[in-house]
Amino acid sequence: MEILLIGGGLAGLAAALDLAGRGHQVAVVERKQYPFHKVCGEYVSNEVLPYLRRLHADPAALAPAAISQFLLTSPGGRGLSARLDLGGFGVSRYALDNFLYHLAVDRGVVFHLKNTVTDVTYDAATDQHQVALADGRTLTARVVLGTYGKRANLDRQLQRPFFTRRSPYLGVKYHLRLPGFPRDLIALHNFADGYAGISAIEEDKLCFCYLTSRQNLRRHGTIAGMEGEVLAKNPRLREILDAAERLYPQPEVINEISFAPKQPVEQHILMCGDAAGLITPLCGNGMAMALHGAALGAAAAHDFLSAKTTRAEMETAYSRAWHAQFAARLRVGRAVQGLFGGPVLSELVIGGLRHWPGAVQSLMRRTHGQPF
Repeated sequence: MEILLIGGGLAGLAAALDLAGRGHQVAVVERKQYPFHKVCGEYVSNEVLPYLRRLHADPAALAPAAISQFLLTSPGGRGLSARLDLGGFGVSRYALDNFLYHLAVDRGVVFHLKNTVTDVTYDAATDQHQVALADGRTLTARVVLGTYGKRANLDRQLQRPFFTRRSPYLGVKYHLRLPGFPRDLIALHNFADGYAGISAIEEDKLCFCYLTSRQNLRRHGTIAGMEGEVLAKNPRLREILDAAERLYPQPEVINEISFAPKQPVEQHILMCGDAAGLITPLCGNGMAMALHGAALGAAAAHDFLSAKTTRAEMETAYSRAWHAQFAARLRVGRAVQGLFGGPVLSELVIGGLRHWPGAVQSLMRRTHGQPF
């Protein structure tokens, strides 16, 4: 096998389509069976559209929501509105990932579903990777891309520093129906020690996803208790929680969300998407970064497999391209994250930004990319 991708999320699926389109043998290991839900804000900047169209994977087939307006509120409900320069679209990961998966299957990508990677070793003598799967098989690949998302046991095996540091954050996601919610709006509502995003996706549904602390959950015992006692203190969130119809009985939840810096290359594995670095949801666009990282990783792998570069040159080129594209965005995201969560500081920041619209547009430009 030429290429093995560990993880079949957005980065893995896009890289698989990209590399298969360049004529390479591609395999993907994914621990779940498509389709499935994921904790994700499900908003994508339009910067990704040229790339998806080059992959013959235009998301227009899914009838996503077209989003052009942005609303940010303080814990007290005070709002700040702005127009999104590029705009974006809203589509569930349930629909989008499944769409890309079927395209990849049709184009010859091999999938090892309901399986995980337990170990990856690089053999310098053969210039290949040996990849051990949980089902006992071992696969061989010339290039391995880590596209497995925010956190996996493989991070422990690779001894990545962030994995041993506890993170205080958890994410919660629902799909909702809420008649009258503007389908062109993405809103971010702050509350004590967290913030919630809501925006339209396909059909008549909304994605409601929030980031908060484990301490908030411990203090109130249950997710429902926390929502009623903490989120609902923002009157905008109280209106949503009171009026919305929840489309599945239990939310999707993920723990240990880490925004700590990571490296884009680990032990000869090219990391893409959240496995390379996670931007804060408050100001970021992780779905677009996953797709752009896939484009960079696929291009670097293609040059190596086409004998245009050596392995060392491939890794250096990818690392430089990744840092050039994303490092500043992640730094800005971590800085902005620190301005929110505390009710007093959040109120002050949003109150100030309401009178400084140029700063809002500047922050958006510094945390989003250009069409690629």
